Amino acid sequence: MQHKVGVIGWPVEHSVSPQMHNAALRAARLADWSYERIAIPPDIVGHSLRTLRDEGGFIGLNVTVPHKQAVLPHVRPDEVALALGAVNTIDFRDNSATNTDHIGLIDDLHACGVNLAGARTLVLGAGGSARAAVYGLKQAGAHVTVVNRTKSRASAMLAHLRRTADITDVPLLPLEQAASKEPSLVVNCTSLGMWPNEDSSPWPESIPFPTGATGYDLVYRPRRTRFMELVEASGGRAIGGLGMLARQGAASFAIWTGLQADVDVMIRAAEAALPADNES
Repeated sequence: MQHKVGVIGWPVEHSVSPQMHNAALRAARLADWSYERIAIPPDIVGHSLRTLRDEGGFIGLNVTVPHKQAVLPHVRPDEVALALGAVNTIDFRDNSATNTDHIGLIDDLHACGVNLAGARTLVLGAGGSARAAVYGLKQAGAHVTVVNRTKSRASAMLAHLRRTADITDVPLLPLEQAASKEPSLVVNCTSLGMWPNEDSSPWPESIPFPTGATGYDLVYRPRRTRFMELVEASGGRAIGGLGMLARQGAASFAIWTGLQADVDVMIRAAEAALPADNES
């Protein structure tokens, strides 16, 4: 019997999840499993989910933009998905849904030896990935400050987390003031610096980067961003987002298969699937 999983999005052609997951499935010797890309227009999400579940033979799905919120009425979201207001993993066997983005970030930070308990951290951004970062960092015992260009959007994000996850004590500050608090970790959750706009950065050169701080960039294309270069020029350690991508995928893999994925295999597969920075 063939077991099918996949990723839905619009567009979805750029996703390296199939390469990552199929490599992990091969490494786990799950020869009867496969992982596919499925492009679904936003106006038929509910119908498509039912078709994939009832007629397509799919066991589960990853969900990427722009469908992470749209799938919520069609599944049984757990408390994490409700807290984050977004789904990235569905298991059709019981129609349950969760979000593993925060797991990917925190697991990768731990794998990189970054201490989070009691750490002063700074999150840049107020979108879905920033919400997951704030949630995960608070769960890990870190102190979190948020910076975002649009204050109202960040305020709405923090109000949602207060209401759904009882997350409080997260100040929203201008960047210069937040930097003066000397955070040990800065997480870029914006798309600034992402291909094809590699010359942009979420951190202006006019504001000194906290000396010796770690800079984690969720962007993974290019693999080395302007933000990462700035971090290293300031004497800090820069980490790209490929590890988070693989580890959130590994958490989904475990839900579907009951097995632990080989994260190193997933990272190597993603690296091979992405163009080199000079080819982007």
